[in-house]
Amino acid sequence: MSSTAAWANTAPCTIWRRLDGYTEAGDPLGYDPPLEIMCDYIGGLSEKIGSIGKEVVVKNTFFTEFALAKEGDYVLIGASTDPDPLIAGADEVAHVTRWGDTFDRLADDWAIITGA
Repeated sequence: MSSTAAWANTAPCTIWRRLDGYTEAGDPLGYDPPLEIMCDYIGGLSEKIGSIGKEVVVKNTFFTEFALAKEGDYVLIGASTDPDPLIAGADEVAHVTRWGDTFDRLADDWAIITGA
């Protein structure tokens, strides 16, 4: 872990990684067991007003060195052992971005963005 991440990513969060593939009904096959990762986060609900009304855009952004998150996973502020991310109250990952470790060049940094 980079010195910056060790200083900043001090909050335990939980991620449920979506299994690849879908059932015949089009539902996800399920999720890996919950995994605790270290993050920092900001919350806030944004709205965009367009020609057809308001659209909610972002709920939370999680900053982490965890590189395996992808759209369709679920993430939660805090620790959870619940095998079901929906019951645990987790939010779906809508987007993941990556940028370089500017100071130490040990591990890239990631933003896991949830939608509402």
